[in-house]
Amino acid sequence: MDQQEMTELISATATLMEQFERNCTQIEHQQRALSQQLKTLSLQLPETVRQSADATLSHLPGALMGKLQSGLEQPVDDYQKRLSQAGALLGNGSQALAQQLQRMEALHKNLLWKTSAVLIGCMGLLLAGGAWLSTHYAGVIRDNQIAADKLKAINSADLTLCSGRLCANIDRKAQGYGDKSQYLPVQQR
Repeated sequence: MDQQEMTELISATATLMEQFERNCTQIEHQQRALSQQLKTLSLQLPETVRQSADATLSHLPGALMGKLQSGLEQPVDDYQKRLSQAGALLGNGSQALAQQLQRMEALHKNLLWKTSAVLIGCMGLLLAGGAWLSTHYAGVIRDNQIAADKLKAINSADLTLCSGRLCANIDRKAQGYGDKSQYLPVQQR
């Protein structure tokens, strides 16, 4: 993997993380707004029902209520039943919304963990690749350093070609090297 591919991978990962963070922030704002609306509705419902019932019943004069009570009992009971049913439906709807919000939060957390794991894995691969490249090229440099030292010694020696063979100007006054002192140093140029 060359430097450009690594840079492109890092750039693509950064772009994905930015998009993910924007999406998470947007989902979080929507969840908070829905939660706030649900709380407001659940707090307003009993008061609204009470006010509606009070307003409906307060307009009827007391004398008319006494005379018409038998005739109004059935519609009032029906009204109360419908109101109770509407309250139950609203309660069920709010519970369903709360459950959906909980599922969305769990999905959001799961997605966050998965993205973090992928990011950590990518960073680990990058670090492992960098360590391997460093080790590899350190060995190459060390091998080339040894070869460079040999070439430097050869370049400073007084050597030439004699009929296709290597000839050297030997320093005959120097001490010999090897088991039998068969190697003598070459004169410096």
